[in-house]
Amino acid sequence: MSSSEPVEVAPEEAAAVESAEGLVPESVREVGGPAQARGAGGGAAHTDGAGGSADGRPNRRKIREGLVASTSMEKTVVVAVVERVRHPRYAKTVQRTTRLLAHNEDSELKVGDRVRLAETRPLSKRKRWRVVEVLERAK
Repeated sequence: MSSSEPVEVAPEEAAAVESAEGLVPESVREVGGPAQARGAGGGAAHTDGAGGSADGRPNRRKIREGLVASTSMEKTVVVAVVERVRHPRYAKTVQRTTRLLAHNEDSELKVGDRVRLAETRPLSKRKRWRVVEVLERAK
């Protein structure tokens, strides 16, 4: 059978014919063609921009909230993020504190401010977060 002849195939057999010959007749193809059915073509699940992801957020970058622990560097703040996790063996809730370096363009933050951070591209050796908004000012 040559590849230039049209072939009539039932929809159930289209996958077998596609894998055997690499072709699917025009009458069997669904909207978007076989490339989208295989996952090629860069769907929304593979994009990191404004395309959206499966969980509903506009992108898959992490968001954290924490308290500003230090402001002694220029355009950088240290934010302590507290995470409560359940101990795998003892089933007790344990607090884990992670100190993240975040970019703060206008150095207006003070120690004790509650801020929201967003993950971003690497800005320096340890700085991979940026301050998105100030949730609460220190008293």
